[in-house]
Amino acid sequence: MQHRTVRDLMTHAVVRVQPRTSFKEVAELLHEYDITAVPVVDADDRPLGVVSEADLLRKTAGHPLDTAPSASGRAGRARPGATVAEELMSSPAVCARPGWTVVQAAQVMQENHIKRLPVIDDTDRLVGVVSRSDLLRVFLRKDDAIRAEIVEDVVVRTLGEAPSTIGVTVDHGKVVLSGSVCRKGTVPVLVRLCEAVDGVISVDERLGWELDDAGSGSAPAPAAGSRYAGR
Repeated sequence: MQHRTVRDLMTHAVVRVQPRTSFKEVAELLHEYDITAVPVVDADDRPLGVVSEADLLRKTAGHPLDTAPSASGRAGRARPGATVAEELMSSPAVCARPGWTVVQAAQVMQENHIKRLPVIDDTDRLVGVVSRSDLLRVFLRKDDAIRAEIVEDVVVRTLGEAPSTIGVTVDHGKVVLSGSVCRKGTVPVLVRLCEAVDGVISVDERLGWELDDAGSGSAPAPAAGSRYAGR
């Protein structure tokens, strides 16, 4: 299965600022490009931190900064007298790598309570930016494409099951599996593989099996719809 990565979803043309970019210039860039944050980079285009709308508002509100790092290890640096990006930014910059999966990027965003991640290459230089909305594009895949991947890559190529024995329907990313597999132990494996397909929201299995893994040889009727939540 081919999973879309941060490289596939990120924006390559990145708005960035220098450490001495003024407060007003940063605010103008956020408004002009309709974004919520910009990375601050050094002379070698390596991210030093990020200036967000929250950083600008904190300075505007005139609140003294609590410089203690947050749970994510990042500390805001804006203070009432801050006037340039290096004084306003939160640092260090939390970054992603191009090869990360959607799940990896989403977890880092969630853990650090941020909406965008600068993306850096092997030399730590900025090559893109990925946002929450970029990650959600995975779930815009067409149902036909999801079904084709499940049948061709999961059922046939990975598990070696005959496509005629397993029914696969997809409706708005919700997958229903019906029919029968050769072995009972294949059922949870099939469900997990389907959950990992890009665009799948949930998996509802209604599968029976010909042989169970304990060797009883029984052939039960298809199981009642056990539900497995998707990614």
